[in-house]
Amino acid sequence: MENDRLLKDRVILVTGAGQGIGRAAARTFAAQGATVILLGRSVAKLEQVYDEIIAAGGPMPAIFPMDLEKADDPDFETLAQTIGQQLRRLDGILHCAASFVRPSPLGLQTAAQWRVLFKVNAIAPFAINQACQPLLGAAPDAAVILLGESHGHAPRAYWGGFAVAKAALEAYFLIQAQEWDDLTNLRINLVIPGPIHSPQRTLSHPGEAKDALPTPENLAVDLARLIGPEGRRRRSEIIEWARTVQ
Repeated sequence: MENDRLLKDRVILVTGAGQGIGRAAARTFAAQGATVILLGRSVAKLEQVYDEIIAAGGPMPAIFPMDLEKADDPDFETLAQTIGQQLRRLDGILHCAASFVRPSPLGLQTAAQWRVLFKVNAIAPFAINQACQPLLGAAPDAAVILLGESHGHAPRAYWGGFAVAKAALEAYFLIQAQEWDDLTNLRINLVIPGPIHSPQRTLSHPGEAKDALPTPENLAVDLARLIGPEGRRRRSEIIEWARTVQ
């Protein structure tokens, strides 16, 4: 049904597409007609998602391997140039890539850990958006979604560098939203998933029963609405998904 392909003809970049929320979102976007650019560190995981999309009858995705911990300005510029040359357009970005360490006291965390956490969770989304803004700005209806985190929104003990990096991402979002406020064809939102049955949740809450939690697939359906034409009226919002959608 046409209503099930609301992302038809759109090109959407998904970071962290090899697992968890990124994988679920990439598959959902493709099922709704989008050509998805799968960005992640593990080629094997990206190829598996690629095969799943093709097997389900989705448009042929593109694979762009990138280690965000090691990437720098030229790498992000190459990403944008490649998208422009090969796909000719970009209608959306969903930032799912994340670096995470298990909760621990600040006294046990290292500067090296913090550098990685900031590079992947805060610097990379900014740099990708900056490099891709000309493509997004040329689209008739472009959307960027950042995935925040509850401990970045309201920091708590033991969440350390991860919470600080996610708080930095939220600060970046507030600034970028103001700077894009007069661009009627380009919007940005930050979604805080809340407790969800994801690989990160398994690491942070290993003894927790996960069966009652929402799945990445549950969230992906609403991310598809937000990044597509249904989300046009929502811009510059911090959306606490578990509270407002579930």
